[in-house]
Amino acid sequence: MSDTVTLGKRLVPVEQIVLIEPFDPSAHPRMQTHRPFKARVVLRNRDSILTEEPAEVFAEAHAFRSLPEDAVFTNPEIHFSVEVFHPEGDFNPDKAYQSRLLWRDFDGNTQSKLLLTKPEDVLAIAVRGERTAPDQSGTAEAAQEPQPKAGRRRSRRQAPRAALAQG
Repeated sequence: MSDTVTLGKRLVPVEQIVLIEPFDPSAHPRMQTHRPFKARVVLRNRDSILTEEPAEVFAEAHAFRSLPEDAVFTNPEIHFSVEVFHPEGDFNPDKAYQSRLLWRDFDGNTQSKLLLTKPEDVLAIAVRGERTAPDQSGTAEAAQEPQPKAGRRRSRRQAPRAALAQG
């Protein structure tokens, strides 16, 4: 994974990218551009940058984790938490959101995104790094992402204490 990503004219450190999602230009009819934007990159402070690279290609190139039900890809370098979502008060969204993905911006403020994916699945994939969501029994179907290997340690063989006491 590279340390920096070029998005248009901007150079963005990978650790500032929270997630990437597909961008549908037809959902934004007032947008005046002839560039074929295909994905939206969300930064830690909730700013976003549009890119012409498809979300899947970007995510694969930078080893982001996939939440297929939402077509969202999360950055494994970001520390997320997950909440169960229940509409409250006047807020009744058109979609059947089930979870809220949360992270902290650089000022320590909580930012979030509503997701259709079940909270248990978001936790397994975005937080724990499991390649697939848990099955019905609650156990992961696939192993977690490989962790970086620790540096090799040299082991020193020591003579048994009994041999040292005699010598």
